Amino acid sequence: MVGFTIKRLVSGLILLIAVATGTFFLAHFAIPDPTVGLLGTTATPAQQAALAHQIGTDRPLLVQFWDWASRMVVGDFGTSWRSSLSVWSQVTLKLPVTLSVVTLAMILSAVFGGLFGIVAGLRPGSIIDKVVKAASVVLFALPGFWVSLVLVIWFAVNLRWFPAVGYVQPGHSIGQWLGSITLPAISLALGAIVMIAEQLRNAMITTNNQDFVRTLRSRGLSRPRIVAHLLRNAAPASVTVLALMFVGLLGGAIVVEQVFALPGIGALTNGSSQNGDIPILLGITVISVAFVVIVNFVLDLVLGWLNPKARVQ
Repeated sequence: MVGFTIKRLVSGLILLIAVATGTFFLAHFAIPDPTVGLLGTTATPAQQAALAHQIGTDRPLLVQFWDWASRMVVGDFGTSWRSSLSVWSQVTLKLPVTLSVVTLAMILSAVFGGLFGIVAGLRPGSIIDKVVKAASVVLFALPGFWVSLVLVIWFAVNLRWFPAVGYVQPGHSIGQWLGSITLPAISLALGAIVMIAEQLRNAMITTNNQDFVRTLRSRGLSRPRIVAHLLRNAAPASVTVLALMFVGLLGGAIVVEQVFALPGIGALTNGSSQNGDIPILLGITVISVAFVVIVNFVLDLVLGWLNPKARVQ
């Protein structure tokens, strides 16, 4: 288990370095002259040249990368080119909003995806099984922003169960905080629920046809104990999907936050990309990937516990 853990840590670190390096060069290629976005189109060439010298973009790109990477290693994310505030402080101010929505979406996906998958796997051909397969087709075909708008119209405008837009800090009111993130989390979780349910359903049907399950039945084991064995063997597929879903949910949160007017990473990313604030974009990417690596590492440990064969891969 120790070797398995070390391999996952090393692979996560390599992923973080690769993504951070790639994002740096892609951001500079996509925004070759950030002074235009920072100063506006009315700025004179002299003003643009002065700002470029101030923020260091007039230096060779490799020199900029070395300076950024050497500071990043010691945890210095730099300062925003637009606001001159710390990148770390701005990102960590917005990150809890996004993480609260994504975490609730992960919980909803795991709970309801697991329940639907278990029922559909134990009763293939039943109504729930057919609903899961139909929903997996429909929900993946619908755009995320459209689903978000429908949820707002139904549950916020018509029924008035939840607020349509805005975010409430948990320190102000736990109930209002949950209400402000529920609809965004549901809109993110719908696709993940059906994917997890479909994966778990298929894995349980496959496992149920294995010889060891027939042996357990012949020995007279109770149905709950047989179901527990089925889950132990079928769960790794769903855990893998859940790990992949975390990356997708983070990306989807950027769109959902725009619909629900949440002051999270999505709004910060959108504003920074329009303004050419590359340090903010790099900080968002590195911190987000770090969270992805941590979550995937934890889920890999869970997968290794559920499936000992995964430890030798």
